[in-house]
Amino acid sequence: MNPILAVDDLRVGFATEDGVVRAVDGVSFALAPGEILAIVGESGSGKSVTAQTLIGLTRAPNTTIEGSVRFGDREINGLPDDDLRDIRGEHIAMVFQDPMTSLNPVYRVGDQMTEMIRAHRDVSEKDARIRAVELLALVGIPSPERRVDQYPHEFSGGMRQRVMIAMALSLEPEVLIADEPTTALDVTVQAQILRLIDRFNRERQLAVVLITHDLGVVAEVADRVLVMYAGQIVEDGTLDDIFYNPQHPYTWGLLGSLARLDQPRPQRLPQIAGLPPSLLDPPAGCRFAARCPHAFDRCTQMPSLEPRSAGTGGHLDRCWLTPAQKSALRGVDGRIGLGSR
Repeated sequence: MNPILAVDDLRVGFATEDGVVRAVDGVSFALAPGEILAIVGESGSGKSVTAQTLIGLTRAPNTTIEGSVRFGDREINGLPDDDLRDIRGEHIAMVFQDPMTSLNPVYRVGDQMTEMIRAHRDVSEKDARIRAVELLALVGIPSPERRVDQYPHEFSGGMRQRVMIAMALSLEPEVLIADEPTTALDVTVQAQILRLIDRFNRERQLAVVLITHDLGVVAEVADRVLVMYAGQIVEDGTLDDIFYNPQHPYTWGLLGSLARLDQPRPQRLPQIAGLPPSLLDPPAGCRFAARCPHAFDRCTQMPSLEPRSAGTGGHLDRCWLTPAQKSALRGVDGRIGLGSR
């Protein structure tokens, strides 16, 4: 199946007084129709910058963007703003992290929804309002005929996020980018939002890019996972690859920091020592080497992202350790953790 979205060697740099911040450095992936692709990593790893760059939201005089972003058979990186505006919302929609700051607090929810619909569709205000009510009902908001005339502050956090999802789906896009859509929501509302995304993915073959740092969210809905660190992809695999056969020490650290029900309760959860490198001057070799207890001489060279473990070749990682070394370090019982240096 041909990918609906293909990213090749994407690089994003921001010029600052101290130098150029290389926020995204050589990211490549493909997204198929009906696939949910999760991008995980620490804050500052480049997840959100990658997602926003896909739809032109990082364009600024101090920004340098290189590489290819193809939607279907059309190159959209470098498109004029007017042409990109036809893609954004219509074909690729985005749900942002904080719905309270994404919605205008002085406009009614229905007015904001109808404005978006009429910006892309030649419909009357009445028809756009009918569509807005239908969308609110579709995402499970009760009494949508009344709610459509309310202001954002009259909605709970979960309801506001549902409004954002309704707006994103209003034009029936082929791709949905969800940037931390469950942050600051309680676990019950989080599960509802995830079920909503999963439902539209199954019913409409909606392709989804899910940005998150929560591996529990990833386990719920993702088909494939990209693990990002310091602006690069360090591991790329299916959900089973990442959770049951992780190959990069950084992925081990992320998984090792999760509480597990099948193991004794620790006094303290393991953590990854140290801090990510500065993206103003990233190391020439492996960017995780300074925090990795398994680093050795070869880690001063940058490893490429390629298949290194036995399998179909679709599981990629950026680590010089051999599969045998990784298996021994992870332990035969599959327990994962970085330990201490």
